[in-house]
Amino acid sequence: MSIQFDDQATFWLFGYGSLIYKVDFPWLERRPGRIFNWSRRFWQGSHDHRGTPDKPGRVVTLIKTPGAVCEGMAYRITAQEFAHLDHREKNGYVRLVTDVYFQDATQATGVVYIAAPDNRAYLGPATEQEIARHIADCAGPSGENSDYLLQLAHALRELNEVDEHVFTIERHLLALRSGA
Repeated sequence: MSIQFDDQATFWLFGYGSLIYKVDFPWLERRPGRIFNWSRRFWQGSHDHRGTPDKPGRVVTLIKTPGAVCEGMAYRITAQEFAHLDHREKNGYVRLVTDVYFQDATQATGVVYIAAPDNRAYLGPATEQEIARHIADCAGPSGENSDYLLQLAHALRELNEVDEHVFTIERHLLALRSGA
């Protein structure tokens, strides 16, 4: 999980899920950003935050998708923040080096946490309706799984990002809640 950058005091961290809206670490700079060729998907299990070992919730990971663009939030942080972030993202996530692109057409090398399909908590694909039913039925130490989904959808709207996967799951969840 350790990535070394020689002589680098700060790093860009790209957040595409709860790291967009739940920032529980100090940062030096924060900027909307994007990465290319990755899609956000609710395919990762959460045994430790939004679910339990017996009933894991669903949270997002990134899936390699040629031509896709994933919008999110980038934070310039110091290396000492990785101890906290590695603990927070411990349930199947690993660090990956990626290029982060900013709205002013600049770019930087950054780090993103991704849960690959070969990790023990990976749940894999399902229909958006199945994912919504799963999310509606899970909770963990960090709260209701549905809160994670709804907060992420809200944060994406604040970034003016359209993510049909997230928004379709949100629509199904809201329909379940209303009894429709």
